[in-house]
Amino acid sequence: MAHRKHPTLAEPPADPFGERHRSGLRQRFQLMGGQFHFETDDPPLAHIVRTAYARLPPHKFAGGAPRFLVRLALATRRARAVMLGQAEPPRLRSFAAGGILCGAMETANFVALTPEQRSALVVVSPEMLGFPYHVRYEMLEFAVYVLASRAQQLVPLHGACVGRGGQGILLLGSSGTGKSTVSLHCLLEGLDFLAEDSVLVDPNGLATGVANFLHVRPDSLRFLDHAGRTALVRGTPIIRRRSGVEKFEIDLRRPRYRLAAAPLRVGAVVFLSSRRAGARALLTPMRKAEMTQKLAASQRYAAQQPGWSDFIRRVCRLPAFAMSRGQHPLQAVEALQELLPPGPTPAASQRERR
Repeated sequence: MAHRKHPTLAEPPADPFGERHRSGLRQRFQLMGGQFHFETDDPPLAHIVRTAYARLPPHKFAGGAPRFLVRLALATRRARAVMLGQAEPPRLRSFAAGGILCGAMETANFVALTPEQRSALVVVSPEMLGFPYHVRYEMLEFAVYVLASRAQQLVPLHGACVGRGGQGILLLGSSGTGKSTVSLHCLLEGLDFLAEDSVLVDPNGLATGVANFLHVRPDSLRFLDHAGRTALVRGTPIIRRRSGVEKFEIDLRRPRYRLAAAPLRVGAVVFLSSRRAGARALLTPMRKAEMTQKLAASQRYAAQQPGWSDFIRRVCRLPAFAMSRGQHPLQAVEALQELLPPGPTPAASQRERR
């Protein structure tokens, strides 16, 4: 029996990286101004993509939508154990997508991307499939957000955005200041929801994001005065952040919620604070110098991106406020509504929610 010869660098197989391989499971979604094509051969990974991006409003900017390719691959299970006592490490396995060439030693979890070629490669180990939230949030969404922001020169902000009538308000603030809780009550009061955690802003001041999920702490439920709403949230899955904080993950792609159908034009910036308002007004105007200082301090990653200077010049023309915490999140919603164009009457809004 002839000894089978393994391919070497001098004698590689015809397609060593699988560059000409056409994946069997393909999905396409219009996200954050771009047309994203997802490819994989593995049904569990295709399911994670659908969970993240199916049934979302197709946000577009002026001009053509750039095309992005994200390939997802499932690594083999062979190298699960520590390699003690083995004569040699596992063989290098090759992966490719849109000009990205990568090698990994069997079981691996990594993301490789190239904004210039608008492509990304996400490799997931079978063990990692037991943590679908982390695959989606830390790997898949990382690739999608970086590609969308870098290729389209969008400024990536850590914050939320809600709006009405095509105009949006950026909600910024450190963790624990209540961005998610305020966003939830804005949704329940009929405002448009754009994003909870990551907002991308284009050079013209239009904001986009992915309005798939909203994450709220269990203690936020005490503010829900309707038993049906409380039960609706309690029936959602619970995710655990790296910090150890547990939150309900509310899927917003239901008729009861209003998702922004198109990018919102940023009309105001609001910095949330955990400080109690007391007898004072919730909203306090901020000077431009204070706003730019807080933006730079709270958005350190965005401040290093090429479009930051233009973003600062544009945002300095907008009203900015510090928002203290009231007795109930509905007080914050009422204050934010004063910064937005007029909407439907309360009675009409109640009918829409039903």
